[in-house]
Amino acid sequence: MAKPMRIRAKLKGDHVEAKILIQHDMETGLRKGSDGAKIPAHFIKTLTVKYEDKVVLDTVMGIAVSKDPFLSFKFKGGEKGGKLTVTWVDNSGDTRTDTTAVK
Repeated sequence: MAKPMRIRAKLKGDHVEAKILIQHDMETGLRKGSDGAKIPAHFIKTLTVKYEDKVVLDTVMGIAVSKDPFLSFKFKGGEKGGKLTVTWVDNSGDTRTDTTAVK
């Protein structure tokens, strides 16, 4: 099971500033292990962020994203106490969803 994401969302003026830290190995499939065999690819394919039920960020990721990705972005239309939900799906079918309230 994937580890929980660290999500922070703070209202600053008329916009919400969101910061997300995802714990994921993000293996490219191009590296070799100590035995010389290739390490299988294991990376996040898609990530979606919703505020309440509205999509505020929809991304497609791939092997070029580093281990334990960090995302930071802003969006308008949020308010304190609103629910921010982050969901990712990786190439092996694993998925993770975490939620936080805007502060």
